[in-house]
Amino acid sequence: MKAILRKELKAYLASMTGYVFIAFILLLTGIYFTAYNLQAGYPIFGYTLSSITFVFLIVTPVLTMRVLAEERKQKTDQLLLTSPVQVGDIVIGKYLALVGIYLIPIVILCFYPLIMSMYGTVSMPMAYTALLGFFLLGCANISIGMFLSSVTESQIIAAVLTFVVIFIGQIMSGIEGFFSETAATSFMAFTVLLIAACVIIYAVLKNGLLACTIGILGEAVLLILYNLDQALFEGAIQKFMEIFNIQSHFSNFVNGMLDVTGIIYYLSVTAVFIFLTVQSIQKRRWS
Repeated sequence: MKAILRKELKAYLASMTGYVFIAFILLLTGIYFTAYNLQAGYPIFGYTLSSITFVFLIVTPVLTMRVLAEERKQKTDQLLLTSPVQVGDIVIGKYLALVGIYLIPIVILCFYPLIMSMYGTVSMPMAYTALLGFFLLGCANISIGMFLSSVTESQIIAAVLTFVVIFIGQIMSGIEGFFSETAATSFMAFTVLLIAACVIIYAVLKNGLLACTIGILGEAVLLILYNLDQALFEGAIQKFMEIFNIQSHFSNFVNGMLDVTGIIYYLSVTAVFIFLTVQSIQKRRWS
């Protein structure tokens, strides 16, 4: 794993990818920091970080699109898969290299509250709590991008998929508003999601019987629960979609709260997508 980590770090720092990633984050942060915290005199650094979360839509695909897709395209992944190193160590090594590149601008951003303190009173705990949330949010997004890079050999497709998934995560609050909180709406929404899940299962596993069985059993369970107690479905789709609202937990960090739930959520998202990445590579190894 250490060898993979060193190799990937050197690769990013020897190419323009890592520097573009670092420069773009610092450029946008510098613009908003100057406008909000220096010129407007707003003393909350988290407000600047909250305003630039859209940066992940651009920098995450740029950073992660090649991490596994390029290996797959050039067939160099076969060398890794046949090496004595475990797949989990390979994935974690690559992920830590991505986080290492991400840490560079984060460390630089740690000096921004100190600059603000030269011109007025600044709550350091509040500023660095927001910075912690920003770091965890970035780590979760990077894990998503790495997984999507593992499912295709095209860097462009990996970048587009990463952009779309992160974008949906950022506007999830708005999407929730399109659905009413009635039981019937939630039932229909879960039915559509079940159909989509069956289609994905069929596309991945090529097993029509399994997909149909899951679909029929899942719909039967939904019908039974709906007929037994419709109150279970009232607002259920909103609660379900909130799981994928990756942006919502960051607001607590911006407000200076060390949100343990948010920390667990971001670490869980990271762990889940690292696990999915390992499984994606394992599936290709044995196929």
